[in-house]
Amino acid sequence: MQFSKELREGVASGRITVSFRLWQRPHAKVGSRYQVGSGSIEVDDVRLIPFHAITKADVRRAGESDRESLRCRAAHAGPIDDDTMLYMVEFHPV
Repeated sequence: MQFSKELREGVASGRITVSFRLWQRPHAKVGSRYQVGSGSIEVDDVRLIPFHAITKADVRRAGESDRESLRCRAAHAGPIDDDTMLYMVEFHPV
């Protein structure tokens, strides 16, 4: 999994533990490990959820300040409205 440069430290430290992706199909697999900067993460869960179901706690876990920031980051692959389905990828550093 790829992360924006400004998020990599938070991912590696465990401060960021979830990512939302606008994928046609999953690109991460539960139990797989991915290199992030000088560290690695292991994927704990991958599931589809609608954007409107993302909680304030999820936004914080993703390292974003608010839902609109998260929407903008995830929307690099296309527009996201409240009913758009996103992959929620939960992970931990290893």
